[in-house]
Amino acid sequence: MPGRPHRLLVVEDDRELNDMLAEVLTDEGYVVDQARDGHRGLHLGLTRPYDVLVVDRRLPAVDGLDMLTRLRARAVSARALVLTALGTVADRVAGLDAGADDYLVKPFELDELSARIRALCRRVDEADTHLPVGGASLDLVTRQVVLGNGRQVDLSAREHALLRALAERPQAVHTRSELRRQVFADTEAASIVDTYVYYLRRKLGRDAVSTVRGAGYRLGAL
Repeated sequence: MPGRPHRLLVVEDDRELNDMLAEVLTDEGYVVDQARDGHRGLHLGLTRPYDVLVVDRRLPAVDGLDMLTRLRARAVSARALVLTALGTVADRVAGLDAGADDYLVKPFELDELSARIRALCRRVDEADTHLPVGGASLDLVTRQVVLGNGRQVDLSAREHALLRALAERPQAVHTRSELRRQVFADTEAASIVDTYVYYLRRKLGRDAVSTVRGAGYRLGAL
């Protein structure tokens, strides 16, 4: 969404290249996470929200295209740029079919990589700013929930961030530790997630957030 730093995940097994990309992209104003194998990349992609994934095709543990296929199967919609030394038409087609939005052949110029990421981020910014939330809609700009009956409910920044985290993966069970790391990283209060779940339920109804006993929380119905 416009006005916030875009979040990027770089999945590249070449440590030197990974670190260089992370440094360059951080200097350009992005928030960057790193992974050096497909298994870690898959885990981060499933547990944290990203705008753009920069993925090497040939990765240890889980192949880059296999990682993308699994993420798309779990409804992860982040834009994806595949980096690869394989540049044939068949290779590019395979990457796009696996869920990539763009394809860049190694070796590449950093200026071109940056331009392609900017283009993907523009597509993110131009996307619909409303996120479905259990039969209602979350406005990502105004932080309002628009209920089915047309009633609008204002959320605080923290309430909005928590509801968005749940809504971006509505079928997933989100652990408390995951939500603390994703939404409340600046506080050590052990009960912070439970407190804000209570706030959301108070504003949106008890069914807005479902408790999965012994596991965590999931988006409910509004």
